[in-house]
Amino acid sequence: MKQLGISLYPEQSTFEQDQKYMDLAHKYGYKRIFTSLLQLKSDDGEDLLAKLKKDVAYANKLGFTTVVDINPGLFKELNIDYNNLVFFHDLGVWGLRLDEGFSGMEEAAMTHNPYGLKIELNMSRGTNYLDSIMSYDPEPDNLIGCHNFYPQEYTGLSEDIFMEYSLKYREYGLHTAAFISSKNAQFGPWPVHEGLPTMESDRQRNIASQVTHLRLSKMIDDIIIGNAFASEEELAAAAEAFNSPFPVLGIDFEEGVLPIEQTICLKDKHLYRGDASEYLLRDTMPRVVYSDEDIPAHNNEKSTFDFGDVVVVNDKYPRYKGELQIVLTPFENDGRRNLVGHLREDDLDLLDLVEPWSTFVLEENN
Repeated sequence: MKQLGISLYPEQSTFEQDQKYMDLAHKYGYKRIFTSLLQLKSDDGEDLLAKLKKDVAYANKLGFTTVVDINPGLFKELNIDYNNLVFFHDLGVWGLRLDEGFSGMEEAAMTHNPYGLKIELNMSRGTNYLDSIMSYDPEPDNLIGCHNFYPQEYTGLSEDIFMEYSLKYREYGLHTAAFISSKNAQFGPWPVHEGLPTMESDRQRNIASQVTHLRLSKMIDDIIIGNAFASEEELAAAAEAFNSPFPVLGIDFEEGVLPIEQTICLKDKHLYRGDASEYLLRDTMPRVVYSDEDIPAHNNEKSTFDFGDVVVVNDKYPRYKGELQIVLTPFENDGRRNLVGHLREDDLDLLDLVEPWSTFVLEENN
């Protein structure tokens, strides 16, 4: 089952703050929590492990599943044998994420733990890491993957690398996760506050567009907000985009748009016609549904339509009147299409990920 998640960093907050955040996320249907054991030491001698245990216990009461970030060095520091994961079972977590891995044999062995703990691999490592683990016969039900997040601006994964590294996990049929970023959040695990997305292109997007981006990639099951604390508005927007039956693209309407044109854009879902043009994404159903409506020509001052313009065919093109189209390649405006709006800026490059015969929804940008 696909889930939305949040992140907690007990070393940088109080239990009361974490509790309030968990309650808020739970209200909007969030189910996963990411946290870390890589920052165990406190300068003031505070017992961070005890704080983490308290957070996990409360999360479990609310029905969250918690994955904790670890590395091989932590196994040595805590004197944990990878063949005996009782420490993590007693901690109450659902799984452990290996920020840095072992040789492949150890990861496979850990999946056979008697507690059913999930072993989450770092999907951003690439290379032949996953192939190596699979060669040691892991328990597939206990093996999952999650990408890194990247605190430093301009260091997040490129679209191509993200797709390449994720595809391997899809081919093995493993459950996957990746991170998005809150603009309201003030901290993550490290003293850098430039967002915590997996992909660099998501760093400046609004949170709903980040969710839609990962959905359109078709590579990711669970989506986790990497930094804390996201605002209630962001939690709600991400949940709405995540739970929508179809990916949502935002539209900014032009002034003077006709009520019938707004209806065509917003009332029903849109099916991208399969015999695709390089110039237009076409949804032909509105021309059938609204065939009896008058759509006079207007908003035709623009000489050329640009990428991301949303147009509706008007009365001057009788056979196609009412058809909704989104411009993929600029072309001359001959007056037979009305410019009704534009895809919101954050969603423009997502248009390339919408495939023929796929369905999507347009939503007015607030």
